[in-house]
Amino acid sequence: MIKNIIFFLLFLLAGCNEKKHPAKEKIPTLTIYTYNAFSAEWGAAPEIKKAFESSHHCKLRFVGVSSSISALRKIELEEENTQADILLGLDSATAQIANQTGLFAPHDLNDTLDLPVPYHDPNFTPFDYSYFAFVYDSKRLKYPPHSFEELADMPDNFRIAIQDPRSSTSGLGLLLWVKSIYGEHAKAYWKRLSHLILTVTKGWSESYNLFLRGEADMVLSYTTSPAYHLLKEHKENIKAAQFIEGHYLQIEVAGMLKSSKHKKLAREFLHFLHSKTFAKLIPTTNWSYPVIKIKLPKVFDTLIQVKQPLQLAPPTINQNRARYIQEWLEALQK
Repeated sequence: MIKNIIFFLLFLLAGCNEKKHPAKEKIPTLTIYTYNAFSAEWGAAPEIKKAFESSHHCKLRFVGVSSSISALRKIELEEENTQADILLGLDSATAQIANQTGLFAPHDLNDTLDLPVPYHDPNFTPFDYSYFAFVYDSKRLKYPPHSFEELADMPDNFRIAIQDPRSSTSGLGLLLWVKSIYGEHAKAYWKRLSHLILTVTKGWSESYNLFLRGEADMVLSYTTSPAYHLLKEHKENIKAAQFIEGHYLQIEVAGMLKSSKHKKLAREFLHFLHSKTFAKLIPTTNWSYPVIKIKLPKVFDTLIQVKQPLQLAPPTINQNRARYIQEWLEALQK
């Protein structure tokens, strides 16, 4: 009888200990490869991480590299050992490069999006957009160029910083911008412009920092870039020059890896990119337009407005990308 009582008490104690020390539930981690400006502490990632984790039982892990094209190359090198579940930050001009790898899975999304032009891709879905522009400091540059012709005719001591089209979506965007205007005469235009190029950086952050340090008079960036300086720094002197030829549209996209071990969660994240929560964050974290209609911050009213977006068709880009880049390389050779 006494033994039975002892065993009963031990059983109760064991049960109490189990309640006090329950087995820890493993929380899934969704890993997102992206570009440095997105993953940085001052970028979009921290706010997006907070918002998504609060509504989903998971952890978000952002891995930043110099550019989204470099992030794709990293995934290709890692092959089946990649930790990436999602690649975020390619654009409509480079998504086809990723599609050709065969590493990405269909997103199965059919959300209605608010974009300047229609965009459809089975594996990649849009999350923001903006337009390429040359940004300048009005305190240092009183009379900025307002066309590509005026840009090429700037004084010999004038300097611009641009990005490499082989490693940067914005660098490729500039090539396509010039090609959309000059067509088969694009190479000749690059030869005229080459002496004004201070440097060609691997990614956007490096060249923008050169501009902020005063080493470049203008930098290839976006029509929305001045919004950051207005809202965060209360500076009205950082402006985007409006070009009479128009501005080239960039639609940024994200896609899920076939090798992802968290496909359900990855699809939920892709759908989150089209939510109001995400849309409200993107204008003041990634300084771009969201892909669903919301009321934008007032600073966006001060930005230059693009009435006619310039864009080449993705199949045209895919068929001619290597030739466009080779033309650019040959034109810039000293």
